[in-house]
Amino acid sequence: MFRMPLLETIQKDITAAMKAREEERLGALRMIKTALQKQQIDSMKPLDENAEMQVMNMLLKQRREAADLFRKGDRAELAAKEEAEARIIESYLPSAPTAEELDRAVAEAIAETGAASQKQMGQVMKAAQAKLAGKRVDGKALSELVKAKLG
Repeated sequence: MFRMPLLETIQKDITAAMKAREEERLGALRMIKTALQKQQIDSMKPLDENAEMQVMNMLLKQRREAADLFRKGDRAELAAKEEAEARIIESYLPSAPTAEELDRAVAEAIAETGAASQKQMGQVMKAAQAKLAGKRVDGKALSELVKAKLG
Protein backbone atom coordinates (compact mmCIF):
# COMPACT_ATOMS: atom_id res chain seq x y z
CA MET A 1 0.00 0.00 0.00
CA PHE A 2 1.37 3.41 -0.98
CA ARG A 3 1.47 6.02 1.75
CA MET A 4 1.79 9.70 0.91
CA PRO A 5 4.55 11.45 2.90
CA LEU A 6 3.13 13.34 5.87
CA LEU A 7 4.53 16.66 4.61
CA GLU A 8 2.53 16.33 1.37
CA THR A 9 -0.63 15.44 3.28
CA ILE A 10 -0.15 18.44 5.59
CA GLN A 11 0.43 20.75 2.60
CA LYS A 12 -2.83 19.61 0.97
CA ASP A 13 -4.67 20.09 4.26
CA ILE A 14 -3.17 23.59 4.63
CA THR A 15 -4.58 24.51 1.21
CA ALA A 16 -7.99 23.11 2.18
CA ALA A 17 -7.93 24.98 5.52
CA MET A 18 -7.04 28.24 3.73
CA LYS A 19 -9.94 27.83 1.31
CA ALA A 20 -12.32 27.03 4.18
CA ARG A 21 -10.93 29.94 6.25
CA GLU A 22 -10.25 27.69 9.27
CA GLU A 23 -7.77 29.90 11.13
CA GLU A 24 -7.08 27.65 14.15
CA ARG A 25 -6.61 24.55 12.01
CA LEU A 26 -4.41 26.49 9.58
CA GLY A 27 -2.17 27.69 12.42
CA ALA A 28 -1.75 24.17 13.80
CA LEU A 29 -1.05 22.71 10.34
CA ARG A 30 1.58 25.35 9.63
CA MET A 31 3.24 24.59 12.98
CA ILE A 32 3.31 20.86 12.12
CA LYS A 33 4.72 21.56 8.64
CA THR A 34 7.45 23.81 10.07
CA ALA A 35 8.49 21.18 12.63
CA LEU A 36 8.62 18.45 9.96
CA GLN A 37 10.62 20.64 7.57
CA LYS A 38 13.05 21.61 10.34
CA GLN A 39 13.63 17.93 11.15
CA GLN A 40 14.13 17.16 7.46
CA ILE A 41 16.69 19.96 7.09
CA ASP A 42 18.48 18.98 10.32
CA SER A 43 18.77 15.34 9.25
CA MET A 44 19.66 16.31 5.64
CA LYS A 45 17.49 13.54 4.17
CA PRO A 46 13.79 12.90 3.55
CA LEU A 47 11.89 11.84 6.66
CA ASP A 48 10.85 8.23 7.02
CA GLU A 49 7.68 7.22 8.85
CA ASN A 50 9.51 6.76 12.18
CA ALA A 51 11.05 10.23 12.04
CA GLU A 52 7.67 11.75 11.17
CA MET A 53 6.06 10.01 14.14
CA GLN A 54 8.84 11.18 16.47
CA VAL A 55 8.26 14.79 15.43
CA MET A 56 4.48 14.43 15.77
CA ASN A 57 4.75 12.79 19.21
CA MET A 58 7.10 15.56 20.36
CA LEU A 59 4.62 18.23 19.19
CA LEU A 60 1.76 16.40 20.90
CA LYS A 61 3.68 16.15 24.16
CA GLN A 62 4.54 19.88 24.02
CA ARG A 63 0.88 20.79 23.50
CA ARG A 64 -0.27 18.63 26.42
CA GLU A 65 2.39 20.01 28.76
CA ALA A 66 1.56 23.58 27.76
CA ALA A 67 -2.16 22.96 28.31
CA ASP A 68 -1.44 21.59 31.80
CA LEU A 69 0.68 24.62 32.65
CA PHE A 70 -1.97 27.03 31.35
CA ARG A 71 -4.65 25.24 33.41
CA LYS A 72 -2.49 25.55 36.54
CA GLY A 73 -2.04 29.24 35.77
CA ASP A 74 -5.80 29.85 35.38
CA ARG A 75 -5.47 30.53 31.64
CA ALA A 76 -8.30 28.31 30.41
CA GLU A 77 -8.54 30.01 26.99
CA LEU A 78 -4.87 29.32 26.24
CA ALA A 79 -5.17 25.75 27.54
CA ALA A 80 -8.17 25.21 25.24
CA LYS A 81 -6.13 26.47 22.26
CA GLU A 82 -3.29 24.04 23.07
CA GLU A 83 -5.76 21.16 23.46
CA ALA A 84 -7.36 22.00 20.10
CA GLU A 85 -3.90 21.89 18.47
CA ALA A 86 -3.22 18.56 20.21
CA ARG A 87 -6.43 17.11 18.70
CA ILE A 88 -5.34 18.22 15.22
CA ILE A 89 -1.89 16.64 15.71
CA GLU A 90 -3.52 13.42 16.99
CA SER A 91 -5.62 13.20 13.83
CA TYR A 92 -2.38 12.55 11.88
CA LEU A 93 -1.09 9.91 14.29
CA PRO A 94 -1.94 6.22 14.33
CA SER A 95 -4.52 5.17 16.90
CA ALA A 96 -3.47 4.45 20.46
CA PRO A 97 -3.63 0.83 21.62
CA THR A 98 -6.54 -0.21 23.84
CA ALA A 99 -5.91 -1.15 27.47
CA GLU A 100 -6.31 -4.82 26.51
CA GLU A 101 -3.76 -4.51 23.67
CA LEU A 102 -1.29 -2.82 26.03
CA ASP A 103 -1.84 -5.47 28.68
CA ARG A 104 -1.40 -8.32 26.19
CA ALA A 105 1.77 -6.79 24.68
CA VAL A 106 3.35 -6.35 28.13
CA ALA A 107 2.41 -9.88 29.20
CA GLU A 108 3.86 -11.35 25.98
CA ALA A 109 7.01 -9.21 26.32
CA ILE A 110 7.56 -10.42 29.90
CA ALA A 111 7.05 -14.05 28.82
CA GLU A 112 9.42 -13.58 25.84
CA THR A 113 12.21 -11.93 27.80
CA GLY A 114 11.75 -14.11 30.89
CA ALA A 115 11.96 -10.96 33.00
CA ALA A 116 11.40 -11.46 36.71
CA SER A 117 12.48 -8.16 38.25
CA GLN A 118 12.44 -4.45 37.54
CA LYS A 119 16.12 -4.65 36.60
CA GLN A 120 14.98 -6.12 33.27
CA MET A 121 12.40 -3.40 32.67
CA GLY A 122 14.31 -1.98 29.69
CA GLN A 123 14.21 -5.32 27.85
CA VAL A 124 10.48 -5.69 28.51
CA MET A 125 9.78 -2.09 27.39
CA LYS A 126 11.68 -2.65 24.15
CA ALA A 127 9.86 -5.93 23.43
CA ALA A 128 6.44 -4.44 24.28
CA GLN A 129 7.05 -1.42 22.03
CA ALA A 130 8.02 -3.75 19.18
CA LYS A 131 4.73 -5.62 19.64
CA LEU A 132 2.84 -2.31 19.54
CA ALA A 133 4.56 -1.05 16.38
CA GLY A 134 2.22 1.00 14.22
CA LYS A 135 0.30 2.24 17.27
CA ARG A 136 0.78 5.48 19.19
CA VAL A 137 2.18 4.30 22.53
CA ASP A 138 2.34 6.56 25.58
CA GLY A 139 5.74 5.67 27.02
CA LYS A 140 4.79 6.79 30.51
CA ALA A 141 1.67 4.61 30.63
CA LEU A 142 3.58 1.65 29.21
CA SER A 143 6.37 2.14 31.76
CA GLU A 144 3.88 2.22 34.66
CA LEU A 145 2.18 -0.95 33.41
CA VAL A 146 5.50 -2.79 33.04
CA LYS A 147 6.54 -1.65 36.54
CA ALA A 148 3.25 -2.87 38.02
CA LYS A 149 3.54 -6.27 36.31
CA LEU A 150 7.19 -6.76 37.29
CA GLY A 151 6.76 -5.36 40.79
